[in-house]
Amino acid sequence: MSKPKVAFYWCASCGGCEEAVVDLHEDILGVVSAVDIVFWPVALDFKRSDVEAMKDKEVAVAFINGAIRSSEQHEMVELLRRKAQLVVAFGSCAHLGGIPGLANVFDRGAIVNQACVNAVSVVNDQKVLPSEETTVPEGKLTLPLLWNTVKSLDQTIDVDYYLPGCPPPVNLIGEAVGAILKGELPAKGTVLAPDIALCDDCVRRDTKPEKPALKEFFRPHQVKADPEKCLLAQGLLCLGPVTRKGCGSVCVKANMPCTGCMGPTSNVVDYGAKALSAIASLVDSNDDKEIAAIISKVADPVGTFYRYSLPASLLHRRYNGSTERG
Repeated sequence: MSKPKVAFYWCASCGGCEEAVVDLHEDILGVVSAVDIVFWPVALDFKRSDVEAMKDKEVAVAFINGAIRSSEQHEMVELLRRKAQLVVAFGSCAHLGGIPGLANVFDRGAIVNQACVNAVSVVNDQKVLPSEETTVPEGKLTLPLLWNTVKSLDQTIDVDYYLPGCPPPVNLIGEAVGAILKGELPAKGTVLAPDIALCDDCVRRDTKPEKPALKEFFRPHQVKADPEKCLLAQGLLCLGPVTRKGCGSVCVKANMPCTGCMGPTSNVVDYGAKALSAIASLVDSNDDKEIAAIISKVADPVGTFYRYSLPASLLHRRYNGSTERG
């Protein structure tokens, strides 16, 4: 009997999700012995033509990480969708758009100019910008089109399951692979992580006041956090109350506030709006000017509350009148 075929693909992300697979350590040997990895270009020598040559639905499951922000990524995930029986959005970027999705605050032109012309580490006096087609003596060279809007995976193709996290926790990866191999998966569309807020799992939960009353918010470098006390009660923007558990509270255990990479529980419509509402409710004032002063201490509200989820939010992106395609 042949082993189920598995594919991994990396779109717009940092590569940490690929590292998470390797972080299975010796357990990866069990995975490799149970499946046939037929596409994993970051680790093994596979080509697009190898996938194109496969029959439709020949692959049992494709784990796709990263947001979708280019024509090439769009083409590849559509190809993998045709070839795979199941598609798993693997990690925060595929799940919700991730940190690359914060590019939706800008337009493509501003991003390209910053990266290719204005960045302090760049010397480009001629202000040469990448183009889709360039003719050289050897012929015509082409590049993928960089989209104006970053999208989550399910805004691009049909997705069967979601493995959240930045990157997904190793234990959840192992559980998901095991469930797939045993045919014991839940209903389509399920996020393969506990549907309970992180605070339920937090080692500091007994130190959290019933309702913290805050006069000031701090960034982690501004205070020396008490390693035993609830971080939110110390004025640090810990998003544990609105974030799905399953990560083992590793950031909190390292004395750093939760930033929300596991995404929302199933009863939340918009993660950023929920997080903003939760934090605003803790402000200890009824005076408009004082409230404004307290809230002003929250640096980069979009990057704080929509760090991983802007493309999947109700906001989706900032409208700036751009007519750029993509």
